[in-house]
Amino acid sequence: MRTISHFVNGQTLEGTSGRFGDVFNPNTGEVQARVQLASDAELDAAVQAAAAAQIGWAATNPQRRARVMFEFKRLIERDMNALAEMLSSEHGKVVADSKGDIQRGLEVIEFACGIPHILKGEYTEGAGPGIDVYSMRQPLGVCAGITPFNFPAMIPMWMFGISIAVGNSFILKPSEKDPTVPVRLAELMMEAGAPAGVLNVVHGDKTAVDAILTHPLIRAVSFVGSSDIAHYVYQTGTAHGKRVQAMGGAKNHGIVLPDADLDQVVKDLSGAAFGSAGERCMALPVVVPVGKKTGDELRERMVAEMQTLKVGISTDLDAHYGPVVSAQHRAKISDYIRIGVEEGAELVVDGRDFALQGFEKGFFIGPSLFDGVKKGMKTYQEEIFGPVLQIVRAETFEEALALPSEHQYGNGVAIFTRNGKAAREFASRVNVGMVGINVPIPVPVAYHTFGGWKRSAFGDTNQHGVEGVKFYTKVKTITARWPEGDHEGDAFVIPTMK
Repeated sequence: MRTISHFVNGQTLEGTSGRFGDVFNPNTGEVQARVQLASDAELDAAVQAAAAAQIGWAATNPQRRARVMFEFKRLIERDMNALAEMLSSEHGKVVADSKGDIQRGLEVIEFACGIPHILKGEYTEGAGPGIDVYSMRQPLGVCAGITPFNFPAMIPMWMFGISIAVGNSFILKPSEKDPTVPVRLAELMMEAGAPAGVLNVVHGDKTAVDAILTHPLIRAVSFVGSSDIAHYVYQTGTAHGKRVQAMGGAKNHGIVLPDADLDQVVKDLSGAAFGSAGERCMALPVVVPVGKKTGDELRERMVAEMQTLKVGISTDLDAHYGPVVSAQHRAKISDYIRIGVEEGAELVVDGRDFALQGFEKGFFIGPSLFDGVKKGMKTYQEEIFGPVLQIVRAETFEEALALPSEHQYGNGVAIFTRNGKAAREFASRVNVGMVGINVPIPVPVAYHTFGGWKRSAFGDTNQHGVEGVKFYTKVKTITARWPEGDHEGDAFVIPTMK
């Protein structure tokens, strides 16, 4: 059976902990590989390699670092099909979704290619008599990222792309559920021209996470995962003097006003709620129709739309989504559906009994739809992270606005309407970090920034865009005055090329 090892200092590092995790093929339910789980010693070896490499990498001028990013982008595009198939085989998402995963990460790499311009500081001439003031952004040193299973290409590239471009070295601790693509990304970064040790991959569980959060040489940690763990990462990392951004869970709402284009809304909801089996922090698992007529019509059309969805293996080009990542996660989703029924919500479509012929042991679950969900229900308050859409009805605009605003999570929200005034007011007042107007999954483009509010994010700086550059750099400000002196002789010489 294939063993997935760590990647440290530009080469494979065999683990010595004696601990392994199983890597499944979600389509068949079979174990296809095992991944080594790091000890403190292996994490320290990666940090030492990163620290040694970072000094020379930081001294490399930004234009040369950008050239490595350009070449890395080219290599990813060259290997897109192979990477997508590799990703799908471990995660379970269909190949089209895997390509989207890679492409959205690649867009941040494209942003990082412009790092020479972004790193330019500020300058004030004559701030005082003969005094000039200027600033510069410098790298932090060794940084680390802890990433989830649902986007094993995109989220790592969101983190290490900017971190490396500004002059840091990086330790990536990907999910142990789908670790092969992150290793391949590190190999391609070396092929692109990054020095050995600039990007390292260490696999692991809580042992590796705690080692990252407490290691004295790691200056910053970026995390994406559940909110409880995000809170733990933030508290532990900051207690050890690190800069931390920790992105947590979500319960994104889609508000549907009576004037919305329901044909488009239903299509958007289908992709946003069930695409990638709902395993996305920016999925849209809650729809809030305003008014009974809107709710009744939306429900009817949604049921008809769900009947057209095809669940299939990840390589099925006609499938809308594939299996979830593990048997445990499938069981968790099924349990939430059971709880929803017990809480009194109406289960309109039940996907728990779905089975795919020939792949009965795969981790498949059909799309499900609830109506009559109330805000006090556990299944509404918590993140299900699966192909389950909940209808929470509202009578007025104000009631609809209050639902996402008062929820514990504040990652993303969408409003569907033809009314510009209503959309503008909603976007201004809603207590959520990212807003879509007739856009169901409002993930910002790479040169803007990604981040939620409330229990969806811990820390003050968002991911990618200029905010990402700020997170991975520190500002130095210089105030300079040059005394008058003798300019004769060698005291003032313009250097020449010799």
